[in-house]
Amino acid sequence: MSNVRRLIACLLVGLGALLLAAAVMIPSYTVDRVAKTPLDLRITTVAKSVPGEESLVLDSRSLTSPEGSAKVDTNVPVVSQRFLTVEEPSGADEMTVQAGQTLRRDDRDGDSGILTASIDRVTIDRVTGQPIDAAPNGSIAVTVDKSGASVAEESQRRGLQYRFPIGTEKKSYPYFDLNARATYDIDFLEETQINGVTVYHFRQSIPVTNMWDVVQAPTNKLSLPAAKWGLEGDEPVTMTRFYTNTRDLWVEPKTGAVLKGGEKIHLYYGRSADQVDVTALKSHIVFDEETIDAQMGVTQKSLDKLSLYGSTLPVVLGIAGAIALIAGIVLGLLSGGSSAGRGRAFDPPTERIKRNP
Repeated sequence: MSNVRRLIACLLVGLGALLLAAAVMIPSYTVDRVAKTPLDLRITTVAKSVPGEESLVLDSRSLTSPEGSAKVDTNVPVVSQRFLTVEEPSGADEMTVQAGQTLRRDDRDGDSGILTASIDRVTIDRVTGQPIDAAPNGSIAVTVDKSGASVAEESQRRGLQYRFPIGTEKKSYPYFDLNARATYDIDFLEETQINGVTVYHFRQSIPVTNMWDVVQAPTNKLSLPAAKWGLEGDEPVTMTRFYTNTRDLWVEPKTGAVLKGGEKIHLYYGRSADQVDVTALKSHIVFDEETIDAQMGVTQKSLDKLSLYGSTLPVVLGIAGAIALIAGIVLGLLSGGSSAGRGRAFDPPTERIKRNP
């Protein structure tokens, strides 16, 4: 019987040591594997113009009409919609993100309401969120060919865009702006909460950018009669389109997920950068509540997984290991004591005779 107890005691001690070792190793090895941007992302985000705030859109039809000057509509509902997926090449350490995005005025149906459309691709590191070093690391498509297929142009970029690093810090990060095709710092502003979840608020300011210098598209430089621009005279006047923006992002720091976003976009035609002659677009768009809730749901799954491997599972294994180790030691001591006691109770007869002549 004592041999069985000693065997059980040894098994318990071994099991306890194994569980304690697992409790220590899981956070170190498993969390690093889990703490990566998931490869199964399929996210739709919708941002809408803020009710009550100025929202201006140039009626493009007024530029081509034979009479009248350019007409800028007011109080226009503007909607930005983005569908993000993970495409090939993607793997253990890198992933390719594709984002199809449209910006449209919601008071018109079909193509007549579309203001801009693009398909953007970039290959990023799954932990840092930064584009990989390979060239090119992305592409941008804003036009289509005769068959209607998008025409992608290679793009070499740096800076965050769709994800922040796993373990986002309270500091500035380089951030790529798709419209300007340039990277500017996005600065940490404050720590706050969205629906009880801690987030970091970042803000980026895009300086006035000459869009003709970015993309030499016909809409980025127009020569029209002065009257069409609302100016005096009959001579043609050339206007360049300029762009500026203020971007706000609210990021869940453990996962790097953007839970909420907003942009104050301003596109305008001017004879110089500091002269707004005709506004093309001016609106403040922010994620709607459905998008924020959806982002929260996706992010919570990642947070739960990190919590499971980073704290819950190690604590449970640590407690179970400690209990098994203590039980094994106690059982071993009791087994040893019982054996010693039985040896003294059953002395051989010869030994008893010697002690009692």
